Amino acid sequence: MANVYSLDGLLVFSLLFVCTCAYFRKVPRLKAWLLSEKRGVWGVFYKAAVIGTRLHAAVAISCIVMAFYVLFIK
Repeated sequence: MANVYSLDGLLVFSLLFVCTCAYFRKVPRLKAWLLSEKRGVWGVFYKAAVIGTRLHAAVAISCIVMAFYVLFIK
């Protein structure tokens, strides 16, 4: 089980957050509901979605590497 207070837990959480927000950007209703604000607390969702869509190759490789680390090394 990943601990959020460790570095690897924080990396897992941030990767899942970015991937989830990038998925939200593809769904029209969720995009209008969560990603309409670009500032403030709700702006974090928008910024994570932008990171996930612009750096989709790097995020995908990072997810694969982190999955390998969590399953086989940790």
